[in-house]
Amino acid sequence: MPNDSSNFPDRFTRTIDMYGEEGFAKIRNASVAVIGLGGVGSHAATALARGGIGNVILVDFDLLTVSSLNRHPCASLADVGRAKTEILAEFLNKTCPDTTVNPIKEFFHTDTCDKIFSLRPDYVVDAIDSSNPKCALLEECFNRKINVVSSMGASSHGDFSKIRTGDLFDSTICPLASRIRKFLRRRNVGRGIQCVWSVEPHGPHLPPDIGDRTIDRGRIRNRLPSSISMPGVFGYTIASLILDNIAEKGRNK
Repeated sequence: MPNDSSNFPDRFTRTIDMYGEEGFAKIRNASVAVIGLGGVGSHAATALARGGIGNVILVDFDLLTVSSLNRHPCASLADVGRAKTEILAEFLNKTCPDTTVNPIKEFFHTDTCDKIFSLRPDYVVDAIDSSNPKCALLEECFNRKINVVSSMGASSHGDFSKIRTGDLFDSTICPLASRIRKFLRRRNVGRGIQCVWSVEPHGPHLPPDIGDRTIDRGRIRNRLPSSISMPGVFGYTIASLILDNIAEKGRNK
């Protein structure tokens, strides 16, 4: 372990104050895969890289759409039509040059998980929107004993006091969490999956954005009202949980 903060770039001084030199050394040596780079995932990846994670793996198959710009922390209008992995990798390489960034333009499911997990992440951020690949990811993490923090539904919420963290099987109110729990029980997946959810009642679904369907896999999803704030808070909460756990700070254990 490094003996003093001179071993780290100056931009991490305040983070070292937060976690201590030994805890921060663990953060620098860690690898985290962020799977799903929408509103929640893009914020989580940015926070993890800024927080000092040494290796960030970015996984998504989508292209950036115009409607994504209201909740993406680093994309611009000129980025519309580009791969989300490419946009975020470019931003992180510029802002966090001492962090290794591995972009993987893949749709996560059972047929692609071996390629992604071959990079041996210490933690996984589940920021997938669709139920089936989300369940597949959580099942794989559970069976492979890979640490994962999962985001439940962040859209259509506005009351930040209703955000909760804990085990997925302790979550309440959130319709997405309910569907995920039912599926995982049928697959003999039990407790041990950390997640972030809201107990605020869910708003109505809106018609789908047909023009925004940029993936070759998955289904057209109804759009949900959202802004940058709630996905950002979900993403930063996930990043905080992971940084705390890696550094063994203990607050969120």
